[in-house]
Amino acid sequence: MGKSIVSLFIVLTFGFGFTLTSMAEDGVTDKEIHIGQWGPLTGPAASWGSVLRGTDVLFKMINDEGGIHGRKIVYHMFDDSYSPVKTLAGVKQLQESVGIFAWAGGVGTSTGLAVKDYIMSKKVPWVGPVSGSIHWIMPPQKYLFAVYPLYYMEARVLARYALEKMGKKRFAMIYQNDDYGTYGLDGAEIEIKNHGLKLLAKIPVETSDTDLRPSIVKLKKVNPEVVLIWLNPTQAINVVRNSNIENFKPQWMTTSTCSDFEYMYKLSKSHWEGVFSVLFSELPNSNLPLMQKYRNAYEKYGSKEDRWGPFFYAGIGLLEPMIEALKRCGRDLTREKFIKEMEGIKNFKGISGNISYKPFDPEDPECRQGQKEVFVIQCQKNGQTKVLSDWMEIKIK
Repeated sequence: MGKSIVSLFIVLTFGFGFTLTSMAEDGVTDKEIHIGQWGPLTGPAASWGSVLRGTDVLFKMINDEGGIHGRKIVYHMFDDSYSPVKTLAGVKQLQESVGIFAWAGGVGTSTGLAVKDYIMSKKVPWVGPVSGSIHWIMPPQKYLFAVYPLYYMEARVLARYALEKMGKKRFAMIYQNDDYGTYGLDGAEIEIKNHGLKLLAKIPVETSDTDLRPSIVKLKKVNPEVVLIWLNPTQAINVVRNSNIENFKPQWMTTSTCSDFEYMYKLSKSHWEGVFSVLFSELPNSNLPLMQKYRNAYEKYGSKEDRWGPFFYAGIGLLEPMIEALKRCGRDLTREKFIKEMEGIKNFKGISGNISYKPFDPEDPECRQGQKEVFVIQCQKNGQTKVLSDWMEIKIK
């Protein structure tokens, strides 16, 4: 009786077009690869939700081109409203009911930290967290590949530019009171200290804070030439707009999470003009052929609520290494083979800076930090972008 059931299972399996190899991994069949992602499609951080829709466009483009070696990507994205509790619940539900082959992107530091240990315990690959947290690489994890440059690196680049290119000496910082903000603070303090200076003020802000006038008063008291802002877009606009209205106008500098100048300019009612930021990918209007291909895909597959900009195509650029590794795996797609192909990526160039990985070494965080370079930009009238520097690389501390 038992042998008959096994024989029947084998007959049915091959009869429906599947192979034993394709059934060996969750989330992979002869025709499909299941990939998941979370992010804030609603709530105060919803502007970052366009990352998920950018990924959707990328996968639709790939599927229409024939998929990955004949397999179509089945994309499972869900709204966590930037709530770690919702992130964990959604990831567990999809992983245990659908069987996700790999996780792509995932917006936010606190949300990512809520699921990191769970995903790693399942030995499921995770590529391109949409956050520059050092937690993704310290300590390094075999199945986790960071692409996004560290917030620590971004802060050092901005401070270095202000110090060496602009001759500024008086710095202050206002930052989100979590890992996102404090790692930016670490980078700024180290770079400024290396030049024999120190921050005049370090002002933490909670994500729930809406009245930031007391923080602005604290900034004004120290009379800084430069203020680094490590906040979410809504709070960052609040600080800059209200400070400008009060005629407090230091040189504002902010992380790549606020680098969508067209969006920031519009929401700030033009007060974002003059703000410095960094980018880790091509400009929105880049004439790079690959960017043009992605813009065409956006026009074809994007919805009316989507707008082409750095947040949107971050959902494309951060996942280019994943797609490259999937292609290199060929038809025999397993998680272990995928990890090996990710580790073999060297000086990969898509729409971002150079990306490289190394074989897993629990003592070497660089083995899992793909990109280490950004460039400095400035917001111009109508949200246009002026490039101020070449690519600048910062080594991991």
